Amino acid sequence: MPLTASPTRLILPFLVSGVLAQTGQPTWQSTGSGTFQIVGNSGVSAQQLFLGTKNKVYIIDKVENNPLRINGHAAWGSEYDLNDNTVRAMNVVTNTFCAGGALLGDGTWINVGGNQEVTYGGLSVNDTSQDLYKDGDGRFAVRFLSPCDDGSCDWVDDTKNYMKTTRWYPTLETLEDGSVIIIGGNLYGGFVSSTDNNNPTYEYWPKRGDGAEITLNFLQTTLPANLYPLTWLLPSGNIFLTTNWATEIFDYKNNVEHPGPDMPHAVRTYPGSAANTMLPMTPANNWTATMVFCGGTDLQPNQWRKTVVVEVPASASCVRITPDVTNTFEEDDDLPDGRVMGNFILLPNGKIFLVNGVNQGVAGYGNDSWAIGHSYADSPLLQPLMYDPDAPLGSRFSADGLSASTVPRLYHSSATLLPDGSVFVSGSNPNPDVTTTEKWSTEWRVERFYPAYYSEHRPEFSGLPTKLGYGGPYFNLTLAASELGSDPNSSLGNTKIVLMRFGFSTHAINFGQKYVQLNNTYTLNSDGSATLHVSQVPPNPAILAPGPAWFFVVMNGIPSMGQEVMVGSGKVETQNATTPSSLPGVYAAQQSTSSSTGTTTSHSNGASPFSVQGAVLLAYIASAFLAGVIPLLL
Repeated sequence: MPLTASPTRLILPFLVSGVLAQTGQPTWQSTGSGTFQIVGNSGVSAQQLFLGTKNKVYIIDKVENNPLRINGHAAWGSEYDLNDNTVRAMNVVTNTFCAGGALLGDGTWINVGGNQEVTYGGLSVNDTSQDLYKDGDGRFAVRFLSPCDDGSCDWVDDTKNYMKTTRWYPTLETLEDGSVIIIGGNLYGGFVSSTDNNNPTYEYWPKRGDGAEITLNFLQTTLPANLYPLTWLLPSGNIFLTTNWATEIFDYKNNVEHPGPDMPHAVRTYPGSAANTMLPMTPANNWTATMVFCGGTDLQPNQWRKTVVVEVPASASCVRITPDVTNTFEEDDDLPDGRVMGNFILLPNGKIFLVNGVNQGVAGYGNDSWAIGHSYADSPLLQPLMYDPDAPLGSRFSADGLSASTVPRLYHSSATLLPDGSVFVSGSNPNPDVTTTEKWSTEWRVERFYPAYYSEHRPEFSGLPTKLGYGGPYFNLTLAASELGSDPNSSLGNTKIVLMRFGFSTHAINFGQKYVQLNNTYTLNSDGSATLHVSQVPPNPAILAPGPAWFFVVMNGIPSMGQEVMVGSGKVETQNATTPSSLPGVYAAQQSTSSSTGTTTSHSNGASPFSVQGAVLLAYIASAFLAGVIPLLL
């Protein structure tokens, strides 16, 4: 399939087996634990963003009059350099307004859909004399980027890759083979959907069969707030969806929809835009998927067009669900304040950072007389929160040690984790075009937030392979004695190995964001150094789809610098999954053995890889074989 003009990126090193260099320490000086720092200017307002390489964040805006220029017109995309906080304009040629995005299994980013061509003020272009921005219709578009560090890459937007139908606010979910499913959206612009504007279908990239879209009944029965459906690929291989007040489990392999429980308390999808994420998947929870939703709005389907929405208070409710296990939502701690458009950002230590959003109104903008300028929201919340999903009920949210931001982040704000463990925050533009005169004007300032661990000494290790597979032999990491502190056994016993995807961030959603802990044991060597024995990825690509991911060693709650590895084959194809090898000492914690080099002690920081991962592998093979997706592997 055609992908990009710069296919080499970091993919070729992944495809050659090797070992990455030893990790180091952050190079950027923080302003203190729990603080925000304004570090730069995004060039284009950050409606959408994602981390493409260790040093580059890619930012996408809608078509509007950004001051950054390219090819004689305003730029609608930029590349942000994390080393020096400079930007490079990128050549986005069709309107990416409210497009969807995801990471393919070969490391290419895909950006899909958008809105029709517009001129100043976001007005539709009715004849060529009005086409002052010279942008193209983005509703059919399928764009690709293969990220780079040398400034040579750019977006590829080729009509031969286009969809057969238009999609505005579509959702993309990466599947077990590294392809993506493209779900829903509108046919053309609008605040919420309607029967004549609804696109209740899905399709795939790469295209399957004749590329025709397939009806998804769920999107026909959840109007009008059914844009950007929230989706997660589950370990079972099914997809959990929620939009408006409804949920379902979708067996996409057989096109079978299973209705789920109603969403309690609030609409969590756009324009309700609740903070949402999948919680960490760990050996302790058998890599089970639980989603959490916090905030949103309680507007009913018949109220969206009849209500002064800017006056509606945001919901403070939070709920969880584990769809592969139960059909029932679980109440979680309420937020201290109601919040719409908050971003949940998974941190390597397992806690979740909540940033951005407002206390009043909903996502969106318009020319209504009651709007705040154009904004459908007001009362921005500058105080972030930390959410501990493992804390007892009643104590999961805290603002202790967290300073407030000074930059209001309303509609069209985004955020992502960075490899050094800080959080990149940008965007906010509840306006049809660039403005600097409204109460809530266009925002280009970039902030970094520094969690409490940021300035601590980071664990340094060596031996990380460039590629990880699904099951198979374990690998070893080495830590010097100087990394282990005064009580090495305690430090090693409080060490976990984490793979993360930071996701495609837009509209208070980080699509594809995941946290997967790997099984590990350790050996404390006689010279004071330590060896971490680490299992490969659980042998089920539905737990973590193939493609690049970020690898962390977290010791005593302090993460190493993230290292990028390739998970799977590096191709969009059926992935090979094999039974994981047993880890040394996994059944005999605290067992000491004699060796020629001295005494070693082995411990396990996870469940038995064979009993747990082997069961997962068998379930994956059985379900995939029965669905006709992969040939029988055993």
